[in-house]
Amino acid sequence: MQGNAPTPDGQVADAVKGNWVDTTAPAWSRPYLRLSRADRPIGTWLLLLPCLWGLVLAMLWDAQARWEDLWIVVGCAAGAWLMRGAGCTWNDITDRKFDAQVERTRSRPIPSGQVTVKGAVIWMAVQTGISAAILFSFNGLTIAIGILSLLLVVIYPFAKRFTWWPQLFLGLALNWGVLVAWVAHTGSLHWAPVVLYLSGITWTLFYDTIYAHQDSEDDALIGVKSTARLFAENSPRWLRRFIVATVLLMALGLFLALRDLATPLPLLIALIGPWAMGWHMTWQLRRFDPENSAELLKLFRGNRDTGILPLIFLTLALFA
Repeated sequence: MQGNAPTPDGQVADAVKGNWVDTTAPAWSRPYLRLSRADRPIGTWLLLLPCLWGLVLAMLWDAQARWEDLWIVVGCAAGAWLMRGAGCTWNDITDRKFDAQVERTRSRPIPSGQVTVKGAVIWMAVQTGISAAILFSFNGLTIAIGILSLLLVVIYPFAKRFTWWPQLFLGLALNWGVLVAWVAHTGSLHWAPVVLYLSGITWTLFYDTIYAHQDSEDDALIGVKSTARLFAENSPRWLRRFIVATVLLMALGLFLALRDLATPLPLLIALIGPWAMGWHMTWQLRRFDPENSAELLKLFRGNRDTGILPLIFLTLALFA
């Protein structure tokens, strides 16, 4: 589909209506905040929640909660906002020609002419630089793991060009915070956060396949690949598989971390989390309609609550 006319006042088509960027942010900053998806906060949540899973599970694993953990929370929150913004900026730079041909994305700042490519590069560098300053406040292994994540961020926008599974690359990038937060607290790696990381990846495959169905027709016209196009009418079957994998992998990660505790109560409480998460994902699957773009977007945004559910029960387990 051709054309790149912006929406009124430069608003992005799929932004949350009445968001703070469009209503209260200074006018000069709005194109750059839109470039960072500040008007669409769900992505920041989807990056932050795995970080918090990893941190709280680490606190349960070594039975220690320190004042330094508050800085890990602050650092993860700020880093999630900044690196989500930097990653989205990079994505929009690389996808600007594709975005101009897709109805849902042609109103984004670069294809609509609100921001130049040079301006976007500078904005990306600013966000990345501040993120790096936060990362360098942690231990050496955390810094190394954090730097490795940049490779995934760089590759992801190109994945849709060479694989039918770009959602897998997104999952690898978005859930990396599980490892970062665990190592920031413990100073070492363990199989538990690795398995928890895998559960986050299958969760991403679930919700981003739902999201990608919004663009299936346009993606087919311009030759962009996605799991939504790959699965097509078999999507419900694959989404069900992702639910099962997410629940089982998360439960296994929790078991590996908490099996040796003196009392089984924290593990039992924590295991309610993946069960509740699985039910919420099942509810989404029942409402899944690939022909209803508004419902698809609503379901995708609902995954903030999906990810909060296991965090609630992990946190409750801390007090068991």
